[in-house]
Amino acid sequence: MKSGRFILILIISLSISSAQDLKPIQLPPPQTEIGKPLMQALKLRQSSRNFDAKPLPLQELSNLLWAADGINRPENGKRTAPSAMNWQEIDIYVTMQQGTFVYEAKSNSLLLITEKDLREATGKQAFVQEAPLNLVYIADEKRMTRANDEDKIRWSSAGAGFIAQNVYLYCASQGLAVVVRGMVDREALGKELKLRPEQKIILCQTVGYPKQ
Repeated sequence: MKSGRFILILIISLSISSAQDLKPIQLPPPQTEIGKPLMQALKLRQSSRNFDAKPLPLQELSNLLWAADGINRPENGKRTAPSAMNWQEIDIYVTMQQGTFVYEAKSNSLLLITEKDLREATGKQAFVQEAPLNLVYIADEKRMTRANDEDKIRWSSAGAGFIAQNVYLYCASQGLAVVVRGMVDREALGKELKLRPEQKIILCQTVGYPKQ
């Protein structure tokens, strides 16, 4: 009897511990008054494939994700990147050494998807597993109501492109290295992320400090 009670307590304790581990990471408020002027950022915008392994601090990550597709008009929930029909169909998956998350713009937080380090699965180039951050842009076609298949491809690709360019400009402004990528095994990564059939991987983007 005592043994059974001990096992039950152990199971409950482990469940509570797991639930706590699954709590979202609350990001600090984005710093919207920093960075270089737009024309200077455009002048500096470039792709780089040489990354330092040093992780980005939470404040930098918050700034980056807000610039990518954060809410800049709280009164109506609209974003820094345009979205056809305001579908907001693109989700940003954030892969880092400590796990894979999805960016939740409303709460400015990271929701844990898996504790697995999936950076290597986000691309076919060697640098993706060394860089501290790989973003995966995933279109949820279920949100794209009244759109035919051709329009879903067209508009979700444009949406991912808008977000990727926001990231480019932020990185240029802050002196970070960045490159957008299409070379990814979408089927394998989709299985790792447990995506639904209507969730499509559009692009990936690697971010980090420049390798010295």
